[in-house]
Amino acid sequence: MESSNPVLARALRHGEHYLTGERMSVSGTVNKTGLLLAIASATAAYPWSLLTEARMAELNTIMWGGMIGGLILAFATIFKPTWAFWSAPAYAACQGLALGSISAVMNQAYPGIAFEALAGTFGTLAVMLTLYRTGVIKATKSFRAGVLAATGGVAVIYLVSIAFQWFGISMSFMTGSGITGIVFSLAVVCIAALNLVLDFDLIDRGSREGAPKHMEWYGAFGLMITMVWLYVEMLRLLSKLRGRS
Repeated sequence: MESSNPVLARALRHGEHYLTGERMSVSGTVNKTGLLLAIASATAAYPWSLLTEARMAELNTIMWGGMIGGLILAFATIFKPTWAFWSAPAYAACQGLALGSISAVMNQAYPGIAFEALAGTFGTLAVMLTLYRTGVIKATKSFRAGVLAATGGVAVIYLVSIAFQWFGISMSFMTGSGITGIVFSLAVVCIAALNLVLDFDLIDRGSREGAPKHMEWYGAFGLMITMVWLYVEMLRLLSKLRGRS
């Protein structure tokens, strides 16, 4: 079982789905994904109340706390999928704090951008799910390999960008609001959207091949990671488009 999303692929690749007992189901994974999104939404509301000049330092602390906490929980869940029952909701809460902080600041600079990015994320989710369910897009071996390569390429570019920033070098083609920056962000949004197809397919196959019940939480966690990535990239793209106006 392969996916460009290593979070989902790892646990379903090493024989963990050939177990007895309660089995993973698509509906169960959908329900748990909805719960994770609800948790993230609830915690994201708190940073908005701190969006005042006097409390910006506190907002920044919450953002970094959420990001670091989410990263630690993500790695813990990846290496121990059976922990997903508690670690996935905790991850969603941390991501809500981080994304709520980022969104609040971005929305102050560009009013309405947070709602636009959220609408774009769920709209893309609905479109990709429809394309997958109707068979317009199929997660073939070559499709998976292509998305994996593209995702890896984006990861390398981001890592190089972070390294350059340590030396005060800015990769303007990524961060700028010019045509190149917008095209780059649009390409990354498309790659993130294609990852959703692979996640849908992997969850489908996990259900068909008898993955254990705890993999519903793990599958929801993996899908949440892709949606968080997609939302952040939507914010980047929209901010660049707003910056040109």
